[in-house]
Amino acid sequence: MEQRIYKTIRGGQVSLLTYLKEVWQVRHLIITFAARDLKVQYAQTYLGLLWSVIQPLTGLIIFSFFFQRVIPLHISTPYSVFVFTGIIGWFYFTSLVGQAGTVLMNNQQLIKKIQFPRLVLPLSKALTGLIEFSISILLLFALMLITGCPFSWRILFLPLVVLANVITGLSGGIWLSALTVRFRDLHHIIPYLIGFGIWLTPVFYPTTIVPHEFNFIYYFHPVANVIALYRWIFTGTDVNLGQIIVSFSLAFVLFLSGLVFFVKNEKFIADHL
Repeated sequence: MEQRIYKTIRGGQVSLLTYLKEVWQVRHLIITFAARDLKVQYAQTYLGLLWSVIQPLTGLIIFSFFFQRVIPLHISTPYSVFVFTGIIGWFYFTSLVGQAGTVLMNNQQLIKKIQFPRLVLPLSKALTGLIEFSISILLLFALMLITGCPFSWRILFLPLVVLANVITGLSGGIWLSALTVRFRDLHHIIPYLIGFGIWLTPVFYPTTIVPHEFNFIYYFHPVANVIALYRWIFTGTDVNLGQIIVSFSLAFVLFLSGLVFFVKNEKFIADHL
């Protein structure tokens, strides 16, 4: 069996481009860690990957019951499709932020024993989440067929929106993964931030119910615009192009600065674990 060994000797601070080339050289590790995470996550469970189906379906049932029976919302498309497009975008984002944000803390022994670019670990979480996300997309397709919601040419833009979803999630996950090593309290704060954030994100409600004077918030809310693009693809809902450009520009700056910060502090990670 071929055994691949990664080893590098650096003479000072490495540039971001050089570091990303090193990550590319060991890209097989991303797949290896993602496969390991899936096996561990669903090991010794009766339903296995079906749990990735149960979570979004549970959210769909709860939100549909509450907002169709208790607080009715007037939406032109089937509410089940509307809310599910929000669920898949939000769950993928929170998965990236939550798991990538704590991945270094959860792999302390591995980091101390083996030399490899630590960025591989949060990137593997993106791949793990993408597999579960793909299952949710198939559920959405089935839901659209059941409710009679038509498909359109906009579905061709789905890969780009998924990429925006990944960058938005990693923009927070990479920052948190590097910060949690030094500030352990973040490990406990992250779940609360995610739990509170759903109320500020139009997952189960349309932005039209938000007072006009507060709409400026969505210029600084990339996740809301990711969800808006999913709804544009699957339900034909209009989007604010200027709002999307501004929010995604902010997300990309946060993502790029997170990479720079991560690379700059990587050599200190093992010392703080």
